[in-house]
Amino acid sequence: MPGNTFGEIFRITTFGESHGLAVGVVVDGCPPGLELSETDIQKELDRRRPGQGQLTTTRSEEDKVRILSGIIEGRTTGMPIAMIVENKDVDSTPYLEIKNKPRPSHGDYTYAVKYIHRDWRGGGRYSGRETVGRVAAGAIAKKLLASIGIEILSHTVNIHGVEVGEVSVSDIIENATKNPLRCANLEIAKKMEAEIIKAKQEGDSVGGIIELIALNVPPGLGEPVFDKLDADIAKALMSVGAVKGVEIGAGFKVAFKKGSENNDPFYIKNGKVRTKTNNSGGIQAGISNGMPIICRVAVKPTSSIAKRQETVDLEKMENTTIEIKGRHDPCIVPRVLPVCEAMLAIVLTDHAIRSGYLGCLEE
Repeated sequence: MPGNTFGEIFRITTFGESHGLAVGVVVDGCPPGLELSETDIQKELDRRRPGQGQLTTTRSEEDKVRILSGIIEGRTTGMPIAMIVENKDVDSTPYLEIKNKPRPSHGDYTYAVKYIHRDWRGGGRYSGRETVGRVAAGAIAKKLLASIGIEILSHTVNIHGVEVGEVSVSDIIENATKNPLRCANLEIAKKMEAEIIKAKQEGDSVGGIIELIALNVPPGLGEPVFDKLDADIAKALMSVGAVKGVEIGAGFKVAFKKGSENNDPFYIKNGKVRTKTNNSGGIQAGISNGMPIICRVAVKPTSSIAKRQETVDLEKMENTTIEIKGRHDPCIVPRVLPVCEAMLAIVLTDHAIRSGYLGCLEE
């Protein structure tokens, strides 16, 4: 079935199910000559790995990656790069008793309708575990982007209504790695954490908002009409299962502005065209303008919660209730954050190659 591949030139195809033997990705279109090792991939996978404290699922996976192809003598060859991560801490027992009872707001019902014969163990293909392959591919994309000076930052700006407020790029760089929620304000991070723990104790979950910033993006990335840079970014981020909304730049706030308030005036700085404001989020008419690309994603509360909920029995075709006993995140935001970074990096890499900024990296 289609739908497992993303990208035009820099293309990724993810594979595997949550409780299957392994998950992974095949990356095609990576230029030859990039220095790459399993360590480069592992440090990104460690950021989304489960079992890292009371704010995440208790499923404990080491998520150790193996690179199967596409590299010789520590450099990429330009051929497909296949990477695999084995599933080891698997327990499908809790899912057996709810096999025919779709979890509310999860993919159980829609996958059952579309595919009939589906993998019901732990969410199968529509589990968040699928994102392992995205993060692995994103690690390669980030290295490619770094070679032309592009850096991607991210931080949590909201957890269930607890807002971070105004923070600077230096705040994000300095503080976001110092707390499990990756919040740039350490005091607000404690309040966010308390909100998550409260929901967990109630058998519930909470959502939040992530902000992504791409620095040093050159002007000219993006294609006309249907392949706009912001359109591809929106699709990439919306393809992440927990994401229900995407904003670029000022986003929905533009609806409340006048043109004179929303327009970004141009000026010259150090011989380059810049804008005095950045309501456009670094993208105008679908093409990057040289300013930082800024986008935000709304992450829903984890669908699988311990509270009793109403559902149906698809085998008996009758109303019933469900209590979910698997291992789940009370807030998926911290683990979605590196996934969103990866998807943004993949889009920017694809467009950088299409625009001629990335080619063979051999010296």
